[in-house]
Amino acid sequence: MMRRSLLLGILLMAIGAVIVLHGLSEGTERSVFRIGNVQTSLEARRSVPTWVGAFAIVGGALLVGAGLRRRPGIL
Repeated sequence: MMRRSLLLGILLMAIGAVIVLHGLSEGTERSVFRIGNVQTSLEARRSVPTWVGAFAIVGGALLVGAGLRRRPGIL
């Protein structure tokens, strides 16, 4: 259990750092108008807010701390 929370915490902190430092966006594309071979499409992009990355970093740090605390002989 402790190893799982430690690894999950590290992964969560890494994802949070990517969101905060580089940003992360998600896009969808859909066909708006189509006649035969002629097609128009619309692409919408939404970015993940920076505060989500900050919460991921804090949550990951808490999981890492919990994982380290449960190891015998470390803390």
